[in-house]
Amino acid sequence: MFFFVDESGHTGTNLFDENQPILHYGILSAKTNLDLLAVQEINRARKRCGVERLHAAELGLGGLVEISEHLVNIQKKYRPSFDICSVAKADHAVICFFDQVFDQGMNPAMSWTGYWTPLRFIILVKLASLFDEDLAKRAWKARIDTNDSTAEAELVSICKELIPRVDELPDARSKQLIRDSLCWAIQNPNKLYYNCQSRKETLTVTPNIIGFQAVMHGIASRLESPKAFARITVDQQSQFNKAQRNLAEFYASARDVPWISGPGLPKMDLSKIPTTPIMFKSSKNSVGLELVDCYLWIFKRLMEGKGLAEELNPIINAQIKRGRFDEISINAITERWSKWFEALPDPTDEQLQVAKKMIARDEERRKQAT
Repeated sequence: MFFFVDESGHTGTNLFDENQPILHYGILSAKTNLDLLAVQEINRARKRCGVERLHAAELGLGGLVEISEHLVNIQKKYRPSFDICSVAKADHAVICFFDQVFDQGMNPAMSWTGYWTPLRFIILVKLASLFDEDLAKRAWKARIDTNDSTAEAELVSICKELIPRVDELPDARSKQLIRDSLCWAIQNPNKLYYNCQSRKETLTVTPNIIGFQAVMHGIASRLESPKAFARITVDQQSQFNKAQRNLAEFYASARDVPWISGPGLPKMDLSKIPTTPIMFKSSKNSVGLELVDCYLWIFKRLMEGKGLAEELNPIINAQIKRGRFDEISINAITERWSKWFEALPDPTDEQLQVAKKMIARDEERRKQAT
């Protein structure tokens, strides 16, 4: 299969741009090479608009309507699928804070079940409710600060501000775990390795790379087997292409590694990650990238509730069952895992007894740290 990847809402380390609160990756996939087969149709579209390449932000709604016939023709003839992976940038700052501070492997004041089972998502959502925008900004600034002393001092300050807010939580257990973990972090900031150590590491924790992880998993899910042919073309830009390539190469090298986090948590399956190197191209040299740019603009506008023209409906309708959507946000985590917890069967008396013994053992360990 052939995959074409573009992004919208360029981020880098700026997570709090009011005009671009969400980073979107668009992935257009087809069983045939659109770079070769769709050239004539795209040339007609370019000629109709009087441009050398199709760029949706420049064409606008009117321009896309003007070339909608050509886009629909390509959709009907080659049946591409369009997927979107989105990252809520402000939420990403809080999720990073949780993963660094509440990692039970680093912070012994956290319970084992509170981090290594789906209970982690309950703790995360409750912790997120204690953050306001200013505190999230400070947490992110400290996360990407390569100076250990200033980052750790800010981490301590943030934890101290969070502790009084813990009383806002509705249940005693969440209060206990979050408060104890924050107190331990205040006493041991240097043991959490909270901040990045270099500019290169900073790039790897941005939404651009976190979102690209979802892109690679999405591509793998489109392939029928680990031996399936895949060619991935990504929009060329200077800042993140190297980090994207490194991530793809790491995933490819770890295809045979069983990635199991804990009971009930999703298993990361890398077995179908493509091993062929990613190609980076300018949209000036890739019809597929021109197309994914148009698709991404259309669907981003649709998700934002902005008006679209009926001429573009065939593009949208074709993807209702074919396309996929993945989102990294506090809301998405809440929705996904609320359903999971609601579907759990009631435990048996025997299971409850086993659970109580496990919790008691872990509490004994945890209290030694607090």
